[in-house]
Amino acid sequence: MRSFSTKKLVVAAVAATVLVGTGTAAFAYWTSQGTGTGTATTAASASPLTVEQTSSPVGMYPGDAAQPLVVKVTNPGPNKAQVAGVRAVATVTKAPGVTAACTPADYQVNGSQLPDNGQVTLNWTAIELDSAASSTSTNSVHFYDTGSNQDGCKGATLVFAYTAQ
Repeated sequence: MRSFSTKKLVVAAVAATVLVGTGTAAFAYWTSQGTGTGTATTAASASPLTVEQTSSPVGMYPGDAAQPLVVKVTNPGPNKAQVAGVRAVATVTKAPGVTAACTPADYQVNGSQLPDNGQVTLNWTAIELDSAASSTSTNSVHFYDTGSNQDGCKGATLVFAYTAQ
């Protein structure tokens, strides 16, 4: 009979040891600490925005009505991009053989005469463009009637170079 109670005592002791050991391991797990390092980098640069004119004003002449000048900005990159505005620089390409003067000042954008250097800020509301998103700006262009001879602009082409900011 004694051996039976010794067996019970051994089983109880083993069970108590397992229980205490498990409790200690759980306590150690929940209170353990550690250290480590990691890194993260940001992109070196953003993808350049695409700026294109989507309208083609044609046939301008002194006294004509303004024509739409629509400019579209697209973000082809994977990142978001802020677009504060769009600037344009207008130049004039005269028709072959024309020697008389024709400058950007012979044209108006959004109702204002262009300066001789052709620089103009287009109508634009500052926006954030998501990846692959685009936005347009509608402006106007027309031939500015100076009241003097503008024969140098016959057949001329007004060329815009755009920059998104």
